[in-house]
Amino acid sequence: MSVTTRVLFAASEVYPLVKTGGLGDVGYSLPHALYRAGADVRVVLPAYRTVLAQVENIRILGWIDVRGAKRTHSVRILEVHHAEFEFPLWLVDCQVLFDRPGNPYLQPDGQDWIDNAERFTVFARAITELARDVLGINWRADVVHANDWQTGLVPALLKEQPHSPKCIFTIHNMAYGGHFSMVDFNRLALPRHWWTHEGVEFYGGFSMLKAGIVYADEVTTVSPTYAREICTPEFGYGLHGVLQVARHKLHGILNGIDEEVWDPATDVYLSAHYSANRRQPGKALNKQALLNRFGMDTDDTAMQAPLLGMVSRLVEQKGLDLVLAALPHLLSHTDARFIIIGNGESKYESGLRDFAVEYPDRIGVFIGYDESLAHLVEAGADMFLMPSRFEPCGLNQMYSLRYGTPPVVYRTGGLADTVIDANSEHQLQGIANGFVFGEFDAATLIDTIERAIACYAQPRLWQALLRTGMKQTFSWEHSAQSYLALYRATSNNRER
Repeated sequence: MSVTTRVLFAASEVYPLVKTGGLGDVGYSLPHALYRAGADVRVVLPAYRTVLAQVENIRILGWIDVRGAKRTHSVRILEVHHAEFEFPLWLVDCQVLFDRPGNPYLQPDGQDWIDNAERFTVFARAITELARDVLGINWRADVVHANDWQTGLVPALLKEQPHSPKCIFTIHNMAYGGHFSMVDFNRLALPRHWWTHEGVEFYGGFSMLKAGIVYADEVTTVSPTYAREICTPEFGYGLHGVLQVARHKLHGILNGIDEEVWDPATDVYLSAHYSANRRQPGKALNKQALLNRFGMDTDDTAMQAPLLGMVSRLVEQKGLDLVLAALPHLLSHTDARFIIIGNGESKYESGLRDFAVEYPDRIGVFIGYDESLAHLVEAGADMFLMPSRFEPCGLNQMYSLRYGTPPVVYRTGGLADTVIDANSEHQLQGIANGFVFGEFDAATLIDTIERAIACYAQPRLWQALLRTGMKQTFSWEHSAQSYLALYRATSNNRER
């Protein structure tokens, strides 16, 4: 192992070049935190059309012949630069597979690209070759850090190579398993000895996610609680048995947030700034701006009423069914206002729109995503609503704590690891920072929100809650050190 750890970080999306979810954020933030901690980092991702349009200083490192589905691709490897990155990026450029418009995984009609098995097998094979410096550029990885199913074959392919780099595999969301057929497996000429119950086979097909879990030297996921949850039938998506067998190498490392971007004292999207030590008048001015944005009253009555914000994909996972079921009671029994932004399933979008039409002074709804509005909701709301059914890590609850906006969350995944319920014991200990419910139903959500509103009506208790949350740190620095320790421990274990 070299003194400076060479890390090849492989992901199918990296913010700001391409992003569909939390993986994109991690693909940007974690490599930078590793780099600042002293690692020699390269990030590798597919050369999607949208990515190529955003990069500069393109240099061809070379070509690799890579086996696809009953054909061989001549894959071009590009080294590129981008103003947001402190190190070079490597792109796997295979135009027939990646030069397409729109979403990296889905066709315009929302269906998976029919050749996803080939696309991400070719990507994985190229990563494996780059890791062992097949191009002879004098950069050989000590560690390959693969992420989610799109790179799940990387650990398995590395195991086929002598003296291969160590491989860490991170699961960001078990709900996406990279499931394909035996026909795909055979067309891709993947090693026959992988096709076993202990290998990649999964209910008559194969799973790229399972390949990552089985063959990686270490497996991580994005919070300690989620690491425990995915070993159960409820959260394991059929792979809980595999994860139980792999428990000895399974680690939960909490994601961080970018504390430069998400800082109420400097946030470029806010007109009024504030900090943990001086929350007013900045917090109130942002609440006023948020209410104004939705044409809602900003008189004393409206400003004193509790304002709950929500920024979310409008899907079942995020608890939208509970929110819609709870709203009638909350609107009739409390003076709370609600601001909800996001998009997703049409039934949730239309349900929220109906409420906004019926209660224009109480509910503001924005269907879509707007970065500046997302920041304003975090700053301007009094509480943040995040009742996810499952949440591998979650970022918005950490943003909310940093912005003095106590979250209301279900006890699951990363939410359970970051939000400490404001019960009397935790308040006495000075560790309470939000509101947590343990039964996933509308009645319990209503009770928890009413408990939060009662706390909001007690200024001393409320200000202590805000102060505790705002003084916490969720930077990537701690996560990066945990990963570096794991890289080095893995190396030492393999070298013994």
